[in-house]
Amino acid sequence: MNAELKFIGHISTPYNTIEECPKNIDFDGPLCQISLDEEYKPGLTGLKAGQRILILYWLEKAERRVIEKETKDRGLAGTFALRTPHRPNPIGAAVIPIVSIENCVVTVRGLDCLSGTPLIDIKPAIKLE
Repeated sequence: MNAELKFIGHISTPYNTIEECPKNIDFDGPLCQISLDEEYKPGLTGLKAGQRILILYWLEKAERRVIEKETKDRGLAGTFALRTPHRPNPIGAAVIPIVSIENCVVTVRGLDCLSGTPLIDIKPAIKLE
C-alpha cells in the first residue's frame, strides 16, 4: 500500500535550525503563523480566535529509521512512547489555541517546528472532559 500526502501550506516560526527548536509546544511561546495555500482559504470558515485546533505537519528533516532512543530521564524508550520527531513517519502534531485568523494565515503560539515546515492538516481539537 502506498499513500500520498498533499501539503496545504507551511508554518513560519522563529526557528531555522534544529538546535534552536524547542523540544515541545510552549503555550506562552513566540507567535507562529500557519499559512494555507490560497485554494484552501474556504476551509478556514467557522474557525475562530480562542478555539483549539489540531495541527498536523511534516518534520522533513527528521531521521526516519529511529525506533528506540536513549533519553536522559527514562533510559531507553521506543519512538512511539516519545514526542521525538525521529520516527518512521515524521508527522508532528500540536493542539493549540488560535490567536487570530487573517486571510489565509492562522496565528498561534509556541509551535515546536522549523520555519518553513510543510502543513498537512488543521482540524478542530477534540474537547476532553
